Amino acid sequence: MTSSKSGTRAKATKEPAKAPAKAPGAAEAAAKEPAEAAGGAKAGRTAKVAKSTGSAKAAKAAKVSEAVKVPKGESHPALVRRARRINRELAEVYPYAHPELDFRNPFELLVATVLSAQTTDLRVNQTTPALFAAYPTPEDMAAAVPEEMEELIRPTGFFRAKTKSLLGLSAALRDDFGGEVPDRLEDLVKLPGVGRKTANVVLGNAYGVPGITVDTHFGRLVRRWKWTDEEDPVKVEAVVADIFPKSEWTMLSHRVIFHGRRICHSRKPACGACPIAPLCPSYGEGETDPEKARKLLKYEMGGYPGQRLSPPPDFPGKPAPALGAA
Repeated sequence: MTSSKSGTRAKATKEPAKAPAKAPGAAEAAAKEPAEAAGGAKAGRTAKVAKSTGSAKAAKAAKVSEAVKVPKGESHPALVRRARRINRELAEVYPYAHPELDFRNPFELLVATVLSAQTTDLRVNQTTPALFAAYPTPEDMAAAVPEEMEELIRPTGFFRAKTKSLLGLSAALRDDFGGEVPDRLEDLVKLPGVGRKTANVVLGNAYGVPGITVDTHFGRLVRRWKWTDEEDPVKVEAVVADIFPKSEWTMLSHRVIFHGRRICHSRKPACGACPIAPLCPSYGEGETDPEKARKLLKYEMGGYPGQRLSPPPDFPGKPAPALGAA
């Protein structure tokens, strides 16, 4: 009898030890819910995406009690595995990630990206229809009267400096590139007002040439995830390029920027509604209460219009309103 009781006790002590082994599988299953929400008819996708932030996955994220511990001296292979897993999770959350500037050709994307400095993509998208109606080609824009262009782009801010850049780059395209936007980084960065970030946006989205777009959102998130502690965008780009294959660069940029704009905000990240919270070393920097966190979500994640007036067909949210629309 004594040995039988001992065996019973041994079983009782062993059985709870199996529970932790199930947790990763549950977390991975929960992490797939946004991808399931992304399927189905377009009419129901907005509701599904918004609902996913309050689903079992968000509940799982809300139960995270502390940030993921990144070991001191984490090896490069371990960092690569961790970073790539975050990218896979983001791909399921944002299967529709895309550039949030409206454009129909490389010239429009180049101009819109220059205008996007120090303002939102929404404001640029509300401004460019009138600008491109007046100056549809580099030749037209190069011949523009500066004061008239300034009035058209005034809503984007810094309109005098931006007008100077647009006139300069348009003249350069006309005179040096036959009126065409070049498809090489070294040529693009020679244009007035064009740096590596703008060049990579154009290359990746107009020409299909892989590029990493290090804007404020991208830099903030990769530092929160401990991929790097670099502040300089060029150095951040180099570090991230070493972690991911070139084929992932453009879409990785879109996913990270989407996440930064919708959930992982600068001042108040919505940690409690973040679908990748279990993977985040900085969990807890923002609001961890699920209900309060959901109120911080933006764009389609919060049930609001996106930034593009003409979004891609697979975008689950509503188009942005035109300038001056109620």
